[in-house]
Amino acid sequence: MIRYPLILLVATLGLNVRAAEPLSPIQKDMITHLDAMQADLVTINQEIWNFAELGLEEHRSSARLVSVLKKAGFKVKEGVSGMPTAFVAEYGSGKPIIGILAEYDALPELSQQASGDRLPVGGRTTGHGCGHSALGTAAVGGAIAVKEVYEKHKLKGTIRVYGTPAEETLIGKVYMSLDGQFSDLDACLHWHPGTKNRVWFSSSKALISAKFTFNGLASHASGSPDKGRSALDGVELMNVGSNYMREHIKEDSRVHHVTTNGGQQPNVVPATAQVWYYVRANSHEDCGKNFDWLTEIGEGAAKMSRTKVTVKIDTDCHEIVPNLPISKVIYRNLQKVGPPKFDAADLKLAGQLQAPLRSSFELKEAKALNDTIEEMTDKPYAADGGSTDVGDVSWTVPTSGFGTACFAAGSPGHSWQNVAAIGSPIGHKGMIMAAKVMALSTVDLLQDPQVLKEAKADFDERMKGRKYTTKIPNGQKAPKSIR
Repeated sequence: MIRYPLILLVATLGLNVRAAEPLSPIQKDMITHLDAMQADLVTINQEIWNFAELGLEEHRSSARLVSVLKKAGFKVKEGVSGMPTAFVAEYGSGKPIIGILAEYDALPELSQQASGDRLPVGGRTTGHGCGHSALGTAAVGGAIAVKEVYEKHKLKGTIRVYGTPAEETLIGKVYMSLDGQFSDLDACLHWHPGTKNRVWFSSSKALISAKFTFNGLASHASGSPDKGRSALDGVELMNVGSNYMREHIKEDSRVHHVTTNGGQQPNVVPATAQVWYYVRANSHEDCGKNFDWLTEIGEGAAKMSRTKVTVKIDTDCHEIVPNLPISKVIYRNLQKVGPPKFDAADLKLAGQLQAPLRSSFELKEAKALNDTIEEMTDKPYAADGGSTDVGDVSWTVPTSGFGTACFAAGSPGHSWQNVAAIGSPIGHKGMIMAAKVMALSTVDLLQDPQVLKEAKADFDERMKGRKYTTKIPNGQKAPKSIR
């Protein structure tokens, strides 16, 4: 078993830089700045990793990133789009305007130490199972590196960092999109910790999140059951109906739920019960149709249980629209920076993290960690099984992103293994790589009007036949809490 302290030796974070395509003077300067920032970035990641705040509750995590950006000279607007933990930080002026997306929310039920064994952190139930502690840190680090060379190399244009809350429940960027926060961007960049080093030249699943609340009539479950109307019956009937619905939807669709309120004790007929549904599909159009069907099932369940049902849509998230020209820029910079250099301790920890996966999940990965750059082609790879509110940004402006190896090879998303890895040198090395790729790609977009022109043409072509619609009621504000 390996345990790592919060502050780690920066010397372990070295990265390969390929000599095949030499770095330009401005790129060398940014790499130098990021090398000097490594210790600070590791510390910031570890602080946010320890905060492990859930979506819309990331007050300390957001404030930490805001303080770093303000200290670096960025102008910051906080509490953006009605969300206290959302922010927009800006440096420079004029066109082009390049956006960088930052996330920092954690997940429930994933408390975990930076250890090769399953060891929860005492006093905490949450954890960064998606690596967002590093995601936000690298995004901010990359932006600061661009700012540091802005004057010396006479850059023109604007760098804008978006602090986007509650990505895990797909809230932040959706409501920021509806509020027009991304509408004047020329391009937007994102990244995500993963198991591979590759461009995210792909799509994702659209998703609608909604809570169905059933209201009935309480009574004594044994003494006067005929007087009661069970809201829980409504929930259970709806869940049965949705299971039958699954048989007749497209293969790429998903419908899943949790019961958030099922009553308090068995001898009281529940007057109120609630079920929280996610509906997904590869296209927003299909997602909407599936949701409409699910809503009808809920209404039918209410009639069968003689209860009433109300529906509250929390968010309506679109699939990612990929962008080839920006993806090529990112791919070129992934190759320039090169993959992380993992050492024997990293490989040992990754092997320990993989061990239970090999027995329980039949993990077949031969490598402990992926240390190569995955090749990119001009054809998007298969759509990811997950959803992200980056999709709504990509329906507004040309957008592309990438992933770096921050987790053990083959690790499933939202696992305790990922929490452990992102708080260890494995995650730190992937994070530093991401900050460098983000910085290099941002400057390329600032300096190359032709690639921005091509990116806009690619965006326009992919958006043909698509129209942005939403199930979110007109004027609805972002929720104050998701749970």
